[in-house]
Formats: sequence, C-alpha cells, structure tokens
Amino acid sequence: MVGLGVMGSNLARNMVSKGFSVSCYDWDDSLRKGFAESYAEGFVHTDNLKQFVESIERPRKVMMMIKAGSPVDSVLNELASLLEPGDVVIDGGNSQWEDTERRIALSEEKGLLYVGCGVSGGEEGALNGPALMPGGSEGAWPLIKPIFEAIAARTPEDAVCVDWIGPGGSGHFVKMVHNGIEYGDMQMICETYQVMRDGLGMSNIAMSEVFGRWNKGKLDSYLIEITRDILAYETEDGEQVVDMILDAAGQKGTGKWTLMAALDAGEPLPLIGEAVFARCLSALKTDREKASKALVGPKTGIDAAQEDFVEEVKQALYGSKIISYAQGFQLIQQMSKERNWNLDLARLAQLWRGGCIIRSVLLRMIKEAFQRDPGLSNLLLDPLVAETVGEAQVHWRNAVACMTRAGIASPAMSSALSYYDGFRTVRGSANLLQAQRDYFGAHTYERVDKPRGEFFHTQWT
Repeated sequence: MVGLGVMGSNLARNMVSKGFSVSCYDWDDSLRKGFAESYAEGFVHTDNLKQFVESIERPRKVMMMIKAGSPVDSVLNELASLLEPGDVVIDGGNSQWEDTERRIALSEEKGLLYVGCGVSGGEEGALNGPALMPGGSEGAWPLIKPIFEAIAARTPEDAVCVDWIGPGGSGHFVKMVHNGIEYGDMQMICETYQVMRDGLGMSNIAMSEVFGRWNKGKLDSYLIEITRDILAYETEDGEQVVDMILDAAGQKGTGKWTLMAALDAGEPLPLIGEAVFARCLSALKTDREKASKALVGPKTGIDAAQEDFVEEVKQALYGSKIISYAQGFQLIQQMSKERNWNLDLARLAQLWRGGCIIRSVLLRMIKEAFQRDPGLSNLLLDPLVAETVGEAQVHWRNAVACMTRAGIASPAMSSALSYYDGFRTVRGSANLLQAQRDYFGAHTYERVDKPRGEFFHTQWT
C-alpha cells in the first residue's frame, strides 16, 4: 500500500484482518512512522520505495491511495523503474478515467498490469468493507481477485460487492458516475431538509424522526441513515452541530467530471448538473447574503398539513432518486457501447448495494430491471420502474409546486421532474429549435414524413 492517509491505512488494515501480509510506504514521515507505531502485526513497514518494492512477493500487487492527478503519474514513474514485468499497479483514488487509460497503455508497454479501481464507502467502508470497481489490464484480475473479494462489503444476501468492471478506464468511469449520482442524492436530501425546516418549521429532532421512518422503507439507504443521525446529533452542551455549519459546500471534482462526460457523450444529466451547480451557488455565500436583502420573494411557509406534505416530499424524493439513477446508468450504458466495454449493469447495481455511499434498497429493483433486459437503454423504460415513478409523480408535482410557490429552491427535484416529463413527451418543441437553427445558420433539419438521416433546408426569407 502506497499512501497511508485515511483510506490507504484503513484498506491496509482491512487486508491484514483478512489474513494478508501488507507492505506499507508513504513519503510523509509522520504518517509512515505513526502508522508503524500503531500497527505492527501483519505489516511490513518500509522507509523508501526501493525497500518497499523489494519486500513484496512476486508477482507484486501494489495499490496506490494518493491524490489524483500528477501525484499518480509521479509515483507510477518511480514504481515502473523498480517493478518487473507481470507486476500489478492499482490506482484506488478518484482518477479521471482518460488518465487511467493513458496510464494503462504506458504500463503495459513496460510489461506491467495496471488497474484503475473505484473505491466507495469512505473511512468506515475502507476498514470494514468497501464497494470496489476495478477495471483495466484484464490479466490483473486473477491476481488481485482473492484480496479484493476478501475485503469487499457484502449485500444483505451475502453477495460480494466487487466485480471486474471491464477494460480500459471503465472502473474509474463507473466510480465517477457513482459519485455524480451521489451528488444528486445528497442535493435532493438537502432540498427535502430545507423544505421541512423552512417551509414546515420542523425541528431537527422531528426531521431526524422522519428520516428514521423513511430509512425503514423504500428510501432505505446510507445517505438517509446518516442524515437521520446528523439531525439528531447534539454535543454535551446541547449544541445542534448541523445548525452551526456554514451553508457553503465543497467539492472535489468528480461530479463536474460526470457532467462533462455527459456533455461529451451527448447524454442528458440535468439532475446531476443541477446538483453540481447548487454546490457552486452555495459557495457564493457573501453574494447570497446581499441578495437576501435586495431580492424579493414569497413567504416561505407551506400552507399544508405537516403530515400530508411530508408524505408528498417523500414521494418527490423517491421519484427524483429513480431519475438520478436512470440518468447515471444511461450514461454508463452509452459509454459502454461507444468504448466496447460490454459492462454488465445488473452486476454493477449489485455491487453498489453494499459498502458504498449510494447503497440503497432501490438498487435491488434496478438490478432486477437490467437482469430482465441487459440492453435497457434507460431505466425508466422498464415496466416496473415506469409504474413506480408513475405512482410517485402526482405527489412529486404537488411537492415541487408548493416549494416553488413558497420560494424554496428545489433545483434537483424540479429538474428530475422536468426530465421525466421531457422523456415521456412523444412530440416536444425541438422542431421549432431546428427551424431556428436552419433559419440563422442553414443547419438543416429532418422531416417527420421522411426517413431518418435525410436532411433538408428551407430558404426562410
């Protein structure tokens, strides 16, 4: 294990707990020495990279848990000069999938096997069982499979939450989309929290109880669970910590990368896009404080019975959550076709059911949908999923409408509803858009009475 930060050290501890011997190295003296002092049995602690490489049994399996970008290239270059053909290098960070494809090519030229592996589950998951998404040099999988299967999380049915994703950068691509879905889930939960807080005037404890009830049903998920816990948390002095946290969100880039990949592929991901932009808007704290005094809006109260409206918000959250997964899986499906990755989306939904941040009971329905039709182009086209969203949409519309009338922003949930309506509309308005493009730029258009692929132009003036 190269990199002994939170994730690297916990993954190493997880491996040792499963009976593996793990050599460790980090350039940071304090991290390296502190880890060596805390953990001895099962570990080989080394003081430099050469000693580290020499301590590992061949074929070597070296996992890097370091910051994405140039640090990965730097470490890979150092390792490549010390490793031998047949050795495996695994990048477990959140690297861009195109960077991973470049590194695979460079490594394979030197006889090395390279794996880009998505790791989800955070600090707790790394130690007790993460979801793992490895992809890259296929010859590496038989060598690392026993280790990864031993340390990975398990579903409630005891299925292991790791599988070989596919060739090239598919592992890191899938993890990137996973993070994009995570952005969407978190934003929708925050919108739900805000309307209950500001629209209904509910206390943190009351909201915690609502999320606790939801976590026992169809919204059962890790993110709902931790939201319940966050809202109930108080210090010994009675301070409710969530109220003391500045409402300016950070981000590390994977949500933005997902959106950029969708734009490149021509795939609509408006919900995830709104989630990314909501974080950007939150960061404009100073401007928002000024705007709150300068811009007018309606009263924020929701004129509805609390219990009834909470049920409507629940349905809005559930319907939006399905849309989030539908958009993410559609992007994965499209890229799989373009790159000839041949990804198994049912297996992917299965391995996300345990260990990872977006684990939820909903993924079982998604897995079964792709089992029924592995070539399903959009999750909403599965009859059971379509029926489920159809049942939710009435309450969903009412919730979004009430939030809009009350001036409470719901960018992700309202975007999800617009996507649902746009996707189910047999004849939209893009015919006018094509006419506009043809008018000012002679971009041509297709006709409803002619075969697809034939293009026409009108001299409009």
